[in-house]
Amino acid sequence: MSELKSEFLQILTERGYIHQATDLAALDAKMAEGPITAYVGFDCTASSLHVGNLVSIMMLRRLQQAGHKPIVLLGGGTSRVGDPSGKDESRKLMTDEIIAGNMASIRSIFTQFLSFGDGTTDATMVNNGEWLDKLEYISFLRDVGPHFTINRMLTFDSVKLRLEREQPLTFLEFNYMILQAYDFMELGRRYGCSLQMGGSDQWGNIVNGIELARRIDGREMYGVTTPLITTADGKKMGKTADGAVWLNEASLPAYNYWQFWRNSHDADVGKFMRLFTDIPMDEVRRLEKLEGAEINDAKVILANAATAMCRGEAAAKAAEATARETFVKGGAGTDLPTIDVAAARLAGGINIVDLLVEAGLGASKGEVRRLVQQGGAKVNDVKVESIDQAVTAADLADGQIKLSAGKKRHALVKSA
Repeated sequence: MSELKSEFLQILTERGYIHQATDLAALDAKMAEGPITAYVGFDCTASSLHVGNLVSIMMLRRLQQAGHKPIVLLGGGTSRVGDPSGKDESRKLMTDEIIAGNMASIRSIFTQFLSFGDGTTDATMVNNGEWLDKLEYISFLRDVGPHFTINRMLTFDSVKLRLEREQPLTFLEFNYMILQAYDFMELGRRYGCSLQMGGSDQWGNIVNGIELARRIDGREMYGVTTPLITTADGKKMGKTADGAVWLNEASLPAYNYWQFWRNSHDADVGKFMRLFTDIPMDEVRRLEKLEGAEINDAKVILANAATAMCRGEAAAKAAEATARETFVKGGAGTDLPTIDVAAARLAGGINIVDLLVEAGLGASKGEVRRLVQQGGAKVNDVKVESIDQAVTAADLADGQIKLSAGKKRHALVKSA
């Protein structure tokens, strides 16, 4: 298409955010005229969002930086149903109390990335339970149901893939796409929202919302999705051997978050800087060309920028200092993940396999046993020779014990 006029879409294109878009030329013209309102929805399925959600959060940040208004839609209502997109089986249904607790925990994440307030471009946080919980079933079916055909709904990936794998899709989940479409229309009515953004797996849901708003309200709406972000080795972004990379400090310490970015593949440094930091593009292009040992300097810059944005400058600096102390000087930085064990347990000796699992340096005892047998486990930088080895109070050095799993994962044990 011709050259984009709006700053927002120029940024998204240059930094690699766009996978699909509905009528990009019309959206570009609308955004070039003045501020618009756009949203991304986040269901409250856990007490924290994770790195897989980060690209959508960053799109809201880019939107605000370009002078538009972002809406963070929290799924207090849709979390009671569960999005089937990308899932082989039904999500476990949560109680209202769990959903409310997750929502309260998730809220704080967005204040790191967006500026909230009552101004024209200030972000707004909304709970879709405000309208979904009040819907009357028969009235909803009469008003909205006629605009959806089973034939078309069966063609969307969230439904089709589940059925192709012969995995059950409940009637409850089947309704999810209708509820999300209704969200988009309702946000248009309440806030003048005209753009929905999200991951590529949300394309069908977004298109449904656009169609519903056009048919019922005659409103022009737009959609933009991001590509599935994978690492250089083909793995889904944010999935590690230790599980999801959580954005909340309570779910993942800042040091571990910093290390996730520091351990990026060489080939991913430029892409991650584009998507997940505010580092200017000229600097990104310079840094991604570095080779050999110098690429590690770029990874530290990436880790510092990404961590500062999510956890604050102080957390980023502390994590870098701990990494330097741990890896360069061979010490045990004070910001390493720490567990406390009772002095009596340590006096009696704790099996190294049990302790490594307890410290979060292995997902299971089987994984840790293999780590020990392959020579990858250390206590105070000394290789563990046997899966039967015990860690005792005699291993305390300056009141702590350093545990290592490979070269990049460490934790401290302190006697309580």
